[in-house]
Amino acid sequence: MAEITKDMTIGEILRMKPEVAPVLMEAGMACLGCPSAQGESLEEAAMVHNMDIDMLMDKINQLS
Repeated sequence: MAEITKDMTIGEILRMKPEVAPVLMEAGMACLGCPSAQGESLEEAAMVHNMDIDMLMDKINQLS
């Protein structure tokens, strides 16, 4: 399976690994199905939501 990167869109990540959804929701990204999630990278979303992308990536990578 391909590695999840912060440059991937949220939509791509959820299609690849749906179990990431609770991690994103817990972090404060409640609108995973909104149009922005389809075109916005994880890093961009983290910046908009004032999140530390490295901490978010660590939580996502712990699912592997």
